[in-house]
Amino acid sequence: MRLHLITVGEPKLAYARSGWDEYEKRLRRYHKVQVSRVSGKTQQAESEAILKAAGKSPLILLDPRGKQFSSEKLSEYLDAEALGGHGELAFAIGGPDGHTDALRGQAKLLWSLGELTLPHDLAMLVLVEALYRAATISAGEPYHRG
Repeated sequence: MRLHLITVGEPKLAYARSGWDEYEKRLRRYHKVQVSRVSGKTQQAESEAILKAAGKSPLILLDPRGKQFSSEKLSEYLDAEALGGHGELAFAIGGPDGHTDALRGQAKLLWSLGELTLPHDLAMLVLVEALYRAATISAGEPYHRG
């Protein structure tokens, strides 16, 4: 399955850039990965850029109002989406003001990384690591020790 990772901006801090690069590289062992960095001067412009980047792919928005997954449940969800015939899923992290209600309404799923507020750079890193961890769980590999 292709995973399209869409972010408003890119990691600015060295630890986040390094971590993103490492986990993106690891994730590519299991999935085709496309990364799109978008921008906008307003929340509306950012949401429009995300929607345009996602194209016709089902859109999963990272949003504090969303569903929380354990690593195992995320793995199961991604496996079910792949078996359901989705060749690509688009995951999007918005800007500092989040997503518009209109974009939320068009999303297949709202996914929350948890109740904590994370800095933008850290949220990007957690996203790519969580997807990598889910892929290793699906593959039955020992990265995740549960």
